[in-house]
Amino acid sequence: MKLLLDTTYYLPAIGVSIKEMQKDALLTLISKKHQISMSQITIFELSAKGAKYIKEGQLSSERVTRGISAIIYNDAIETIPMHDTTILQTSFKLRNMLNEFIDCLILASAMNHSEAIITEDNEIQSLKKNTEFQNLVADQNPGFKILKLTEII
Repeated sequence: MKLLLDTTYYLPAIGVSIKEMQKDALLTLISKKHQISMSQITIFELSAKGAKYIKEGQLSSERVTRGISAIIYNDAIETIPMHDTTILQTSFKLRNMLNEFIDCLILASAMNHSEAIITEDNEIQSLKKNTEFQNLVADQNPGFKILKLTEII
């Protein structure tokens, strides 16, 4: 299955662990032969999160840069450019439904390039019940799904 993963699943690569999340989720999905992609904005989010932990003395800059490089140069992970016209157009429509524009870019990337987004984000998950979102999906990518990690592994 062609999956776009939310930023959370890439955090372990830079040394940030998330409670109650499988640390090797990315590797598990790759090993199960899923096609993995990420939005280009995820690189920014990883850098920003890494910078926070570096400032707090919890991570080294080398750890963060090595992790980001490992993701970027992994041939099993496709990076979707956020400036793509269709992604931007979809993001602008999603902005009426989501509070964070970064989330709009990530979800729009998934909708335009994947069969599903894997995310634990409650606001994105809540879109499953949103009629406006369902209509947008029906027009752009019928069959597109919003899934949690536990629903795919």
